[in-house]
Amino acid sequence: MSRLEPEICPVTTPLKIALVGAGLIGRTHLERLDASRDCDCAAICDPTEAAKALAAERGTPWFASITDLLAALKPDGAIIATPNALHVPGAIACLEAGVPVLIEKPLAESVAAAQRLVVAQARTGVPVLGGHHRRHNPIVKAARKLVREGGIGRLVAVTSLFLIRKPDDYFDVAWRREAGGGPVLINLIHDIDNLRFICGEIESVQAMTSNATRGFAVEDTAALLFRFANGALGTATVSDVTPTPWSWELSSGENKAYPQRDGLCYLIAGSEGSLSLPALEHWRYEGRQGWWEPLLRESLALAPLEPLAEQIRHFCAVIRGAETPITDAADAARTLAVIEAVAEAARRGQPVTIDRMEG
Repeated sequence: MSRLEPEICPVTTPLKIALVGAGLIGRTHLERLDASRDCDCAAICDPTEAAKALAAERGTPWFASITDLLAALKPDGAIIATPNALHVPGAIACLEAGVPVLIEKPLAESVAAAQRLVVAQARTGVPVLGGHHRRHNPIVKAARKLVREGGIGRLVAVTSLFLIRKPDDYFDVAWRREAGGGPVLINLIHDIDNLRFICGEIESVQAMTSNATRGFAVEDTAALLFRFANGALGTATVSDVTPTPWSWELSSGENKAYPQRDGLCYLIAGSEGSLSLPALEHWRYEGRQGWWEPLLRESLALAPLEPLAEQIRHFCAVIRGAETPITDAADAARTLAVIEAVAEAARRGQPVTIDRMEG
């Protein structure tokens, strides 16, 4: 080919992705499928009349069960966005049929269930991508790179904040007032996964919870203490009863449904510098170190990228064998193990080692 001739790029046929579960988060995934150049929605699998009507409106094949779906066609991949207890059986059915899966968080309703999926993935060799979409955010990736490459020295301490006010009508749904429906499982799991991804494994946790403000059966506030495997200590303060800008939701601008405000959600301290998120402000000394010396502040600039859309692109690359899952089944199970350890530590009033939760 002459250097003057344009290079012809091969045309890649869009992958056929089935959506399993067409509730609120399922429809969010559907929007990303429709907008993607890498894939199309091949089918909607959900027994509800609303999902059947949605499929008919779109002209998309509809199935009431994964068994019916897999008997009729073999998609290139499937997104599992069903209720938590249905994640593992649905995903295993897909893996047995050779269909890679993207599973919405949490990976399962329990670590024990998640381990069954880990075993099935290892046995079949079919890829699993855990749906911790914030790992695809450029802010999180940049923080991980700086910390893991020693940009702030040895990790010393981490502070995580999820302090937000949920509206009163949020609790009109009964399960949100019961155990398991509170900010620890629903919200903290995102922050735990971010901290693991950026800072490394959490090996033990202590926790206290309170329901003193709302008085529901579920917690509305929690305070946590972590020990990371690298020796660093961390804290997390969690509450859904207070109006503040100190949460990923309100400070990162990731989800446009939340009015963005200037605020902090993670403070990461190292021996040679520190980092605040989501602003990505890198603090350090130049030359002599000590509290009498002026701190330098550098703001790391990033190109914006929509994490859920990037997650779909990555899933398609995983299906094609071009990339390995940023969060595989075992990795997502470890995030769930930390959440189970938090609940256990709060019940027992004692530290809980994460390995025991996974063992």
